[in-house]
Amino acid sequence: MSISSAIIEDIKGMQEATKALIAYYYFDFREASKRNLRGLLASLLFQLGRDSDHCQNVLYNLYTECHNGDEEPSIVKLIEYLQTMLSLPELAPVFIILDALDECPNATGTLSAREEVMGFLEDLVGSDHSNLHICITSRPEQDIQFILNPLTPTSRRISLHEEDGQRQDIKSFIRTFIQADTAIQRWREEDRELVINTLSRRADGM
Repeated sequence: MSISSAIIEDIKGMQEATKALIAYYYFDFREASKRNLRGLLASLLFQLGRDSDHCQNVLYNLYTECHNGDEEPSIVKLIEYLQTMLSLPELAPVFIILDALDECPNATGTLSAREEVMGFLEDLVGSDHSNLHICITSRPEQDIQFILNPLTPTSRRISLHEEDGQRQDIKSFIRTFIQADTAIQRWREEDRELVINTLSRRADGM
């Protein structure tokens, strides 16, 4: 089970008691529509509107403003309506879980999809909604850390790359793979161990 899946399951455990809302989004590099800000916003709006009557009313207002779906809303409009949802006084606690932010493209030369998403997250955190909780998972890429670290207290950051258990899992996986290769099994034991240790080290927790 991935860390994001474990978080979702944990939140679902208290969902009935707290009436919490959960919106989950996975940045998937294989699908262009699932790795940009528009895809993220559309998904969050739909999930919140599906699970909350109050949010559904806001979503319906967006639908009618866009001529009953004939007109595509702008990014600015999507953000405006999401902020409206999150500002509803009767809204239950909202948990937004964003998985694999690093799979959002970071092209050079123009404002990349990743920069757009991180700019939105900066503004969202700055909005200071008291009922909003955000969890983001990502590889520790420099540009992502540069933006997100100042937004997150050190006590709330978890780095699996620095956990011994993560390193041991990687090493066990590599060892199992090498043991299954009959050609590699003919190598000297010290050479096999060198390969295992080198690959484990270069994996950098991935």
